Amino acid sequence: MAAWSGQLLRRKPTADYAAEAEGGGGTDQLRRTLGLLPLMMIGIGGTVGTGIFFVLNQAVPVAGPAVIISFLVAGVVAGLTALCYAELASSVPVSGSSYSYAYATLGEMPAMAVAACLMLEYGVSTAAVSVGWSEYLNELLNNLFGLTIPAMLSSSPEQGGLINLPAMVLVALCTLLLIRGASESTTVNTIMVFIKLAVLALFAVIAIQGWSVDNFANFAPFGASGITLAAGVIFFSFIGLDCIATAGEEAKNPQRNLPLALIGALIVVIAVYMVVAVVAVGAQPWTEFEGQQAGLAAILTLVTGSNWPATVLAAGAIISIFSVTLVTLYGQTRIMFSMSRDGMMPPIFHRVNRRTMTPVPNTLIVGAVIALLAGLIPLNFLAEMTSIGALTAFIVVAVGVIVLRRRKPDLSRGFSVPLYPITPILAIVGCLWIIKDLRPITLIVFGVWTVIFLVVYLLYGRRHSLLGQKDLVR
Repeated sequence: MAAWSGQLLRRKPTADYAAEAEGGGGTDQLRRTLGLLPLMMIGIGGTVGTGIFFVLNQAVPVAGPAVIISFLVAGVVAGLTALCYAELASSVPVSGSSYSYAYATLGEMPAMAVAACLMLEYGVSTAAVSVGWSEYLNELLNNLFGLTIPAMLSSSPEQGGLINLPAMVLVALCTLLLIRGASESTTVNTIMVFIKLAVLALFAVIAIQGWSVDNFANFAPFGASGITLAAGVIFFSFIGLDCIATAGEEAKNPQRNLPLALIGALIVVIAVYMVVAVVAVGAQPWTEFEGQQAGLAAILTLVTGSNWPATVLAAGAIISIFSVTLVTLYGQTRIMFSMSRDGMMPPIFHRVNRRTMTPVPNTLIVGAVIALLAGLIPLNFLAEMTSIGALTAFIVVAVGVIVLRRRKPDLSRGFSVPLYPITPILAIVGCLWIIKDLRPITLIVFGVWTVIFLVVYLLYGRRHSLLGQKDLVR
């Protein structure tokens, strides 16, 4: 039997991943149905909408007009890590994203630590965007019919309500759609992506009429630390890029399409975020963002003095955030699928329905847990917890590129990180720079959560590890 340290650091061979991905289509086999456009739309759909539609009221109060720099910082760091993702996705094209990459490069226990990050990155972010969806739903109902869902049923207990029912309904709808199939879900997502981009373009065209240079006075009232803190809050809105990697086992020609989808989605996302952020800050004094519900819709009402643009934007936001929720929920289920197939989670999470070729029990369980989070936890805490999970997972991906280059220099790579090793090193430094300015409570909760997850691994995953069972047979 392998020594204790050998068990914790045993790595899953990349050949095993290749065998799983090209297996015989059994009850733990997904189907390759996603081409380049659907993959790219997964990245854009899971990213655009998250930060722009409702995170400004969390980020602008801590950075001021310099939130524009915060978006740029977050975008640059996300870009560096996206290049690292592209290389690993072309080398290890399976479900599981950075969990699978860590398992192949760093070992079993580090992979479980990454899995803890991904639970925050996906599960909590899905809840967060669902809470934002609830705000825009109320805005639309108010503009169209002069009514809103009572605060008791549309706010978390911490915000004075009982439960956020609209957020829970959204998660339930996305869960039902995912059960039908990956291809059907991505088709719906693609349609929604084009709608949201059109709505954001409309916002930019109308809101720029309220542009005032005065709104950029006192550009960075809280200095560099405020810019970095806002970048940390914003960063969770870039996790849609990671969602592309979770689709590795359902991608057609993954060594070509995964890197292209990652890079293409990144370019679109950064361009849209920067344009909308600049216009929004120029159209409204930064001091008015704090506590603002359905922020972009409120800005249009301020600029035009009319409700119709805000109504159109609120409708677009409802569609947009639906697609974000759909994509992040999809990512969470695929990570759980990979962990279960490796023996790290109970077998129920990798059972695939033969008719729909989707992990139905997995999707139902994950959907139920996330619906509870969405109904009971406030948005600001959810956003920061998602960011630290994403940042830590991104660090692991960058480290994984370096490790795999050293251990498997001859491995087939459909894409190679440019300026290696400078690019992955800068990605690691950028993520650490953002993490250092997150609130202490966020770091503490993250640390406790990771320890709990590692205890679960020691008590369950280590004993049920498929890789460990193969070692015993040998």
